[in-house]
Amino acid sequence: MELLLLSAGNKGLTVLAVIAAIVIIFVFIVFMSFIRTWIKAFFSGAHVSFLDLIGMFLRGVPREAIVRARIAAVQGGITDLDTRQLESVWLVGKNRFPRKDRPDRDREVQPRERWQEERAERERRFWTRYQGDVMTCVNSLIIAHKAELPVTFAQLQAHHFAGGYVIDVVQAMIAAQRAEIALTFDVTRAIDLAGRDILRAVETTVTPKIIDCPMDSSKMLDAVAKDGIRLLVRARVTVRANIKQLVRGATDETIIARVGQGIISAIGSSDTYKDVLENPDRISKKVLSSGLDAQTAFEIVSIDIADVSVAGVSREGKEGKEVSNVGAKLETERAEADMKLRQAEAEGRAAMARAREQEMKALTQENRAKVVLAEAEVPKAMAESFRKGNMGIMDYYRMKNIMADTEMRDTIAKPKKQKE
Repeated sequence: MELLLLSAGNKGLTVLAVIAAIVIIFVFIVFMSFIRTWIKAFFSGAHVSFLDLIGMFLRGVPREAIVRARIAAVQGGITDLDTRQLESVWLVGKNRFPRKDRPDRDREVQPRERWQEERAERERRFWTRYQGDVMTCVNSLIIAHKAELPVTFAQLQAHHFAGGYVIDVVQAMIAAQRAEIALTFDVTRAIDLAGRDILRAVETTVTPKIIDCPMDSSKMLDAVAKDGIRLLVRARVTVRANIKQLVRGATDETIIARVGQGIISAIGSSDTYKDVLENPDRISKKVLSSGLDAQTAFEIVSIDIADVSVAGVSREGKEGKEVSNVGAKLETERAEADMKLRQAEAEGRAAMARAREQEMKALTQENRAKVVLAEAEVPKAMAESFRKGNMGIMDYYRMKNIMADTEMRDTIAKPKKQKE
């Protein structure tokens, strides 16, 4: 009996020893799998406990990426950023909907307008610096911390997941701070989420940009002075960004359209083309004083006339020489049109006169026919007079003598032309 109890106790100890060995091996494997990451964090000053590492493993969070982000934050002087905050960035980024401006969503969209090209440029700039959601937010926080910007990690995280470009926002705030431009984080992220390139806007505020009017360098504005001379003009507009109007203001296409309209109106109000050629700055000053930058995202600094010339004198058109004196051409065309109208009216009157002449000829023939009919009634009337005794034979011969005398006088008055 004692031998049986002894053998049973030995078996229990063996099982316990096996279980303990398995536990020890498991702990050793876990320890060895996490020791490298823990040592890296420990010697970098970013302390991470084994429980945090195990929790990351169980939650499916890439511990290497989280620890690397925490090390970068600590090395950048940010010590209050724990692993839970970094894990939340990764977990939200994993479970959220894809960004509306991700390249895999917009790769088939070809930019056609200027704002689309600027948006594509922002996306390319963002994705060339993209290192994952966690490192993107951490790097932005480090840059903001070094520049002493009042920005928290939660604000950057919220802006990043709202579809904003956090690195551009931070760099824009740094540039505005150095240039002494009042720009808060709320205003910056509002402009960024509105689709405007905030970094380029701040750069334009510091260093104004030049816009050609018209934008196509191969074309020129076409205007006509009061004397009818046609002028070709190209202008250069210097603008700086208006931070307060970036969200609701119009783009540079509106500026170009307004400047072009102002130049054409100013030239049209000039008495002669010589006034424009002698003093082109009068045109630019008049246009600049019109307040063309109202309700736009830019502030016009200056408008300079880069080129002005008379059409048809210094340039050749695609279909021949251009017309310089538009007024003279219009007058000529109007005179030609009036001449053709008068000719048409004269031809109409001539046709009416010919038609009237034919009508009169027909009326004359009709009257002659009536005279012939009336003359035919004379012999009948004379015969009737003879029968009734109202007319005698002597009366008849007297009438014949009168008719003969009348015919003789007509012959003498109108002699026949001799044949040559």
